[in-house]
Amino acid sequence: MGKRKKSSRKPTAKKGKDPLDTTFTCLFCHHDNSVNVKVDRKEGVAHLLCKICDQRYQSRVHHLTEPIDIYSEWIDAADLAEKDSRAANPRRPVASSSKMRPAAPPSVGSDDD
Repeated sequence: MGKRKKSSRKPTAKKGKDPLDTTFTCLFCHHDNSVNVKVDRKEGVAHLLCKICDQRYQSRVHHLTEPIDIYSEWIDAADLAEKDSRAANPRRPVASSSKMRPAAPPSVGSDDD
């Protein structure tokens, strides 16, 4: 049993790379394709901007950085800012009782006239 000759094999077509998205959904206003990411490799900076609510984010980049990386950093930074604000301003849970509490009767021995 021998191997097939190379000349009888058909060449396989190379798959092209699908371009990555540069527009995303906004975290704050929830509009689809409203966030644009522009990467300026010469300056070493990427800018993220929502066209609807004008949210902005800026980050440093290197030669491997893609727009999806900047969007992911923005999500992480927003989550961190939310956690920090919750830690600085803790809220007490609100009781979910539907009954109204009766008002305390006025004290008998007070002279508030």
